[in-house]
Amino acid sequence: MIIGIDLGTTNSLASVWRDGEATLVPNSLGEVLTPSVVSLDRNGDILVGAAARERMVSHPQHSAAVFKRMMGTGRTSTLGDRSFRAEELSSLVLRALKADAEAFLGMPVEEAVITVPAYFNDAQRKATKIAGELAGLRVERVLNEPTAAALAYGLHEQQAGRDGKILVFDLGGGTFDVSVIDLFDGVMEVRATAGDNFLGGEDFDSAIMDWFRETARIDIPLQDDASSSGSSAHMRLRRAAEQARRALGVEDQAVMEFEIDGRTAKAVLDAATFLRISEPLLDRLRKPVARALADSRIRREDLSHIVLAGGATRMPAVRKLAATLFGRFPLQTIDPDRVVALGAAVQAGLKTRDKALSDVVLTDVAPYTLGIEVVESFGGGSASGRLLPIIERNTVVPVSRVQTVTPVHDFQPQVNVRIYQGESRLVKDNIPLGKLMLELQPRRREEQTIEVRFTYDINGLLEVSARSMIDGVAERIIIEQHAGVLSADEIKEKMAALAHLKLPAREAARNRLLLARAERAYEESLGSHREELARCIAHFEAALANEEQQAAAMSGAELEAMIDRIEAAQKR
Repeated sequence: MIIGIDLGTTNSLASVWRDGEATLVPNSLGEVLTPSVVSLDRNGDILVGAAARERMVSHPQHSAAVFKRMMGTGRTSTLGDRSFRAEELSSLVLRALKADAEAFLGMPVEEAVITVPAYFNDAQRKATKIAGELAGLRVERVLNEPTAAALAYGLHEQQAGRDGKILVFDLGGGTFDVSVIDLFDGVMEVRATAGDNFLGGEDFDSAIMDWFRETARIDIPLQDDASSSGSSAHMRLRRAAEQARRALGVEDQAVMEFEIDGRTAKAVLDAATFLRISEPLLDRLRKPVARALADSRIRREDLSHIVLAGGATRMPAVRKLAATLFGRFPLQTIDPDRVVALGAAVQAGLKTRDKALSDVVLTDVAPYTLGIEVVESFGGGSASGRLLPIIERNTVVPVSRVQTVTPVHDFQPQVNVRIYQGESRLVKDNIPLGKLMLELQPRRREEQTIEVRFTYDINGLLEVSARSMIDGVAERIIIEQHAGVLSADEIKEKMAALAHLKLPAREAARNRLLLARAERAYEESLGSHREELARCIAHFEAALANEEQQAAAMSGAELEAMIDRIEAAQKR
């Protein structure tokens, strides 16, 4: 069985194609959304999901979130006295989703299709596949998120007998992607894609936090990013900012209250103010849209539908921007939080050659330009460090392209073929992918011709070969390793280390979540509320430790009711 996984910045989902349709997999709490948060508890167990998210406030130094933004970089997050790479943290989320799928299906799961932002670079895609491997999954396909969303909508449109050109506007918790898809007679052709890997709902929350600091005149140190472990006060403020942003989706204003240094800071955030402080972020959404349309050679007025994907598109300001950009209201017939996962299930069904999908064909594109470093000659002079594109962005994949070059100097004994990814004219502003060395028989440069071939597959695997046209000597390399990506030996080492980490039993998930909520509520409370919470938490923990099921159920219900009352009072 192949499952689909939307490995998101904020939330992750698992899905499966069975009985002719895409189905979402519930987690141990009965929810389909699993927060992409990991926490290390005092027993050394790893918590994933809702319980870990609650601990971001009560135990920020032992918890991590938004680590998707660090994929492929080699950066680490510290949980207690341990450091984890983004691949390792992601693998723990994937391991939890794998366990949920196995419980739901009643069979082992070993293969998966995992979605990634369309604008993820080569290193980030490889890091995602490694995360799957660390979780015990064979990653059959790395699928672009907006392409997955288009698959879900495209199948829906095909079943309704409608063809057309679709633009997918995908704004998630941490990334933004735009893809233009042409749907015709069951063929879904991705025409172009563009995006921003550091633009999402988390950035809107950061803007609210900055506004609140200034308006309420509170002093909380800034962090480099939302994923790093910060103070409890910082994480409480981020949680309050997220709640305010979500509240503005249904109300005209949101009241933010924050306890710090013995006083209550308060400010009212209305829709107009939110629009003002979000304007720089909203402006950043425009450029990828313009680039994707220009590359696809499709005019705005020729688009049949605008599809919204990603939870951050629930913001009225984003929906209004999308309607303004395209002169029509976007489609939201499928839940934007779920559409990518549903598309991943469709791709899993395509991989298994399900009969219900026999008429569906999908093509995708290379998100970035791939090329080599060359020296440009002009007017008797020359300039080094220039990029020669070989496969340009938005070329349909799989693809193979060839360019011929010559050595820079006469009688040169060898050439270094340096490989880059990116859109800049200068290689120093692009991402280095690797290099290969080709030995030559010394000749005059005009007598020496070298053929460089790039072959790029649907999973983003790049093969580069160089061949002397005179001597027939050739070298090839498959780009598999980057400075920020684990090597094969390092993967084995990480797998051995992760094997010792325990995830709590699924049946304990609700109790773990309740304790995490209680600890967070205690952190946020003062006075008598703290005393009551401490008493109820102690009774609940004692009942659990003594395995007294009836007592645990009663004390748990009492604790949950108390937390609900405290949270309701805080919102008034």
